[in-house]
Amino acid sequence: MLTPYEVACIAVKALDDKMARDIKVLATRELTVLADYFIICTASSTTMIKTLTDAVDKALSEQEEPPLRKEGYRDGGWVLVDFGCVVVHIFLEEVRNFYNLEHLWSDAPVVDTAEMLK
Repeated sequence: MLTPYEVACIAVKALDDKMARDIKVLATRELTVLADYFIICTASSTTMIKTLTDAVDKALSEQEEPPLRKEGYRDGGWVLVDFGCVVVHIFLEEVRNFYNLEHLWSDAPVVDTAEMLK
């Protein structure tokens, strides 16, 4: 069984490998029971959102950590992939700007993604 940090690292690597933009990882463990980490990134198109969603799902399913649920997959502008301890948010840029989760969760420490990609 993977730790929440390991799940987050695998997700970040999968997103980075598929060219997600502006990947942010928020450590939310101390702020909510929803998840230990929120991962937020931007995709350039709805096709890219589907590609990123599938990449994260595949990478973690191969480690026996399949998503508990996916929301928004058919709608296109924002997909949420819930792995329990980690929630991945994949946005189109204008939708990300509108919901501004980084501001909403501004009390959450930002995790250095460069460390996660090593």
